[in-house]
Amino acid sequence: MSSAPALNYEGRVVLVTGGTKGIGAGIAACFLGAGAEVIVCGRKPPEALPASNGREANFIAADVRDGDSLQALFDEIKERYGRLDVVINNAGGSPMAMADEASPRFHEAILRLNLIAPLNVAQQANRLMQAQEQGGTIVFIGSISALRASPGTAAYGAAKAGILSLVQSLAVEWAPKVRVVAVSPGLIRTEQSHLHYGDEAGIKAVGETIPAGRMGEPEDIGNACLYVASPLASYASGCNLLLHGGGERPAFLDAGGSKS
Repeated sequence: MSSAPALNYEGRVVLVTGGTKGIGAGIAACFLGAGAEVIVCGRKPPEALPASNGREANFIAADVRDGDSLQALFDEIKERYGRLDVVINNAGGSPMAMADEASPRFHEAILRLNLIAPLNVAQQANRLMQAQEQGGTIVFIGSISALRASPGTAAYGAAKAGILSLVQSLAVEWAPKVRVVAVSPGLIRTEQSHLHYGDEAGIKAVGETIPAGRMGEPEDIGNACLYVASPLASYASGCNLLLHGGGERPAFLDAGGSKS
């Protein structure tokens, strides 16, 4: 068996939804650094585009929640680039809201953004990739919230749990031309971390609860995406790569006074 090529994305076209900030911007920068032609989309142009090694991402305005907007996005990608090799299905998120206090409209909006929109993005991407001789890879950005309680973001956690199920089903339906995988971050430090964890002291304290001794960085997720979307991971499909720095220390250990 011949060895797989290194993580070189020169000549490859990569779309990162929600790639103008946070984890998405970090992912976009990693693909730029690997030589890819990177497209990021969002509702409004950012003040600065993701960049690496003197190269910037290309921005196309799109609302992933709107079907017509998505169709226009993928039509433009096809017309401008003629191909699409990788989609990082990243757009999503949720403000804090306790489930008993949030309105049904709020819950529906969170599910639409974090579950229905990624499905619609993947459907559009699959249509392009199935028509290509080399196929393509769709990477869903999941969350640790899908695998443990998510107080304050219950609908978000439920949506991300749905993403993991979706990845398994699409991997079967769209094989062998299109691989579908998930990358699920744990606690990641971004420009909005203060909204969830407080000031620098709070962020540091949260990081100290993680076995790795720190919160993750967007680059950690970007590097994982480089791997799972590459030929090195050609047998990975329908699976979930969990990146949480070793997880969270069980509360019972501290409650019982154990230091192990």
